[in-house]
Amino acid sequence: MPAILHQIKSCKGAPSEDWRAIAATLSRYVRARTNRTDVVEDVVQETLSRLVHQSRVQTLVSVYALGFRIAANLLIDHHRRDSRYVAEREEEPVSHAPLPDRVLVGRQEVAILRQALAAMPPLRRDVLVRRRLQGQSCAAIARDLGLSPKAVEKHITRGLADLHKAMPGEACASGNVR
Repeated sequence: MPAILHQIKSCKGAPSEDWRAIAATLSRYVRARTNRTDVVEDVVQETLSRLVHQSRVQTLVSVYALGFRIAANLLIDHHRRDSRYVAEREEEPVSHAPLPDRVLVGRQEVAILRQALAAMPPLRRDVLVRRRLQGQSCAAIARDLGLSPKAVEKHITRGLADLHKAMPGEACASGNVR
């Protein structure tokens, strides 16, 4: 468990170091090496805890030098631990199949579009299917059906408008239906 500054001061036998100044210096040191605030706090607390323990066991020549070395090693440990978790996550099998709710929504949308196509006048439906599903050009459709290209474009526009009207709110507003 990491030591807290007021616990360090109240301990008997603790060296008379300025732990707040050491904590602030270590915090700046660690913050310069990582942008994760949770890691900064953890590393500083663990470093202080280890410094207090070492100062009780032996006389420290330089508290700051030892603190920087401990903090650097703890940062390396955090980095190794984080990279190991990332590597473990990548090994999990990932399904590329759509989620069941998305499949259900897709089936409902297809049913709505089929009903809307069935409700269209036969000529409009034929023009729309030839253009959008079969990919025929407007000129080819006009030639096959004996219509003008302008009339084919109007049938396509009206057919798409009918499909948009048939779709429920969000799909129609977002322009997902073509």
